[in-house]
Amino acid sequence: MELVFETQNIEQTEKLGKSLGKCLSKGDFVALTGDLGAGKTAFTKGVAKGLGIKDDVTSPTFTIINEYPGPVPLAHMDVYRLKSLQELENIGFDDYLDGYVVVMEWADKVKELLPEDVLWIDFKVLDNSHRQIRFVSSSPYYDDKIRELSI
Repeated sequence: MELVFETQNIEQTEKLGKSLGKCLSKGDFVALTGDLGAGKTAFTKGVAKGLGIKDDVTSPTFTIINEYPGPVPLAHMDVYRLKSLQELENIGFDDYLDGYVVVMEWADKVKELLPEDVLWIDFKVLDNSHRQIRFVSSSPYYDDKIRELSI
């Protein structure tokens, strides 16, 4: 299933993330793709809010993984700077797959390591504040989740 949204500003991008976050459970994996500055981190801030996380979410570009405790914990990953798949394995990637919702930016760089069932979300800059956000699912599980989304 594929579903496309267009957001008019960063607040709508975050609100769409929050809508998704409310539907997610431990073990879910959200793979984000798109150019720098396309809204991936803003979207993830919304996901965190939807999960009931109160912490301020920041980009894990340099730390690779930021963990956020909450009713449903979040592991926010950014693999942009990784040089190899081995680096991700070495930092305990597999340890996050069951007890967290994982949101990974630049996930297309490490496709080989991702779980079989993943929700792909691609961000495209339309202009300064407008974004196209495309959700792609190949499972009934994620199909049900994206049907419930709203801005």
